[in-house]
Amino acid sequence: MSTLVYPQITQFPVVKRRKMRTIVNRSADGRVICVADPGGETTEWQLRYSELSDSELSTLETFFASAEGMLNSFTFLDPESNLLAYSGTLDNAAWMAGPALKVTPQQGYYTLQNTGAAVQSLTQTPGAAPAGYTYCLSAEVRSAIETTVTLLIGSQQAAYVVRANWQRIVFAATDAATFGLQIAAGASVDVNGIQVEAQAGASVYRSTTQGGVYEGARLGSDRLQIVTAGPNRHQCTLTVVYNSHL
Repeated sequence: MSTLVYPQITQFPVVKRRKMRTIVNRSADGRVICVADPGGETTEWQLRYSELSDSELSTLETFFASAEGMLNSFTFLDPESNLLAYSGTLDNAAWMAGPALKVTPQQGYYTLQNTGAAVQSLTQTPGAAPAGYTYCLSAEVRSAIETTVTLLIGSQQAAYVVRANWQRIVFAATDAATFGLQIAAGASVDVNGIQVEAQAGASVYRSTTQGGVYEGARLGSDRLQIVTAGPNRHQCTLTVVYNSHL
């Protein structure tokens, strides 16, 4: 597990590139067989910073020194992705459901039915996502009978009234990286589009399988070039690379 974590400093837009590898086998009779190699995938992010304060620049410089350029690996939270794994498959093993919570797939969404006499939760802790970051949890919810749904980020929570029409509920907090929903006793709630992002606000929903937590990422250069435009005004570019086969 990488103990070093990329600091929570992001400016948009972020340039993200994904490179795939293909294995090519040429037989003696001249035939060519091409097979995709998912294990050879490389993802690269170019993070361009401008108008950085002295404090923000110091944070990036300290991180760069700790990573020793390209030498040491770290955990990187993709600013362009949903951090949850299997965000559209709520009955997957990546999710932990309460013992009295029935999770039923529907056409394009899931129904969470609490068959017990106490609140039940559906949660996920995505890989090596660090505690102490600011996270935003959001979801589309509805219920035929008005009820309450509680969003959970670590020990922090926020309750929302849910009615018959689809509505997006959003909650941001700084805490441990466990996220989920809490359903009231006897309630049935339709859920779709659950998303977690390492920022204070929600963006457009992105369905995932792998999730956006990359453990074992590295910097793409041993050089950090900084341009200072004036007092408390700096700019630089960092490249983060993740090789799934390393």
